Amino acid sequence: MNHKIVHLPSGLYFVATPIGTARDITLRALDVLASADVIAAEDTRSLRKLMEIHGVPLNNRHIVAYHDHSGAGARAKLLAALDDGQSVAYASEAGMPLIADPGYDLSRAAAEAGHLVTVAPGPSAALAALTLAGLPTDAFFFAGFLPNASGARRKRLEELAAVPGTLIFYESPKRVAASLRDMAEVLGDRPAALCRELTKKFEEIRRDTLATLATGLEDAPVKGEIVVLVDRHRGDSVSDGDLDTDLRAALQGNSVKDAAAIVAEMHNMPRRKIYQLALEIAKGEG
Repeated sequence: MNHKIVHLPSGLYFVATPIGTARDITLRALDVLASADVIAAEDTRSLRKLMEIHGVPLNNRHIVAYHDHSGAGARAKLLAALDDGQSVAYASEAGMPLIADPGYDLSRAAAEAGHLVTVAPGPSAALAALTLAGLPTDAFFFAGFLPNASGARRKRLEELAAVPGTLIFYESPKRVAASLRDMAEVLGDRPAALCRELTKKFEEIRRDTLATLATGLEDAPVKGEIVVLVDRHRGDSVSDGDLDTDLRAALQGNSVKDAAAIVAEMHNMPRRKIYQLALEIAKGEG
């Protein structure tokens, strides 16, 4: 066994759990799970299984379920334990608590009540993917999950288009192809990476442009946990005059939509922006 019972002062201990391989957990995380008076988890079954793998006994403790649907009742129970001077360990299903996982309201309430709030850090799918993607790592922006509906998703992408850092998204297998297509349309066909099942048996990294990645999913769809990373906004190196000239040329013999697509690809710029410019030119010539 790689854990030991230690004295934990009263407080809330966020415990990072592996994103895949069970042995990625830290020794301190095991110590906290072995020693806390109260244990809470986003998914009680997965945490119980993890503790069994590492030989961490419950010792008559039961695991309190705390997730997005457990409501204020479960949070009140954990805060009451803190008020009684107990130590509370909380683990999300995989990775760092609060990073696209539950725990924010619990963390804030515990801190506001004056309790110790600390963390036993560990794996993060976002940072693991950033390491593997082959994209710049000096600046990045974690955007979590995009909205389900395409309209809302595109609006959110427009808000992120000018961020001067690598964009990091979590995505579901069912939605990833549509999200990649929207990204290519709104952000431009930027270099990107699709990382899935990190640290697991079927780990895979696909690196290409957004449009090519989206097309590739038609022939080779994916399953599992997915992180999508997109290269930063590089700025518009082409002048407005050059854009106008290129659009007017492309509009000769092409529809507004096709002309915009041609020029957007030519300059690696967001198709939506070029389409608006093409519409203005077409209306002016109409």
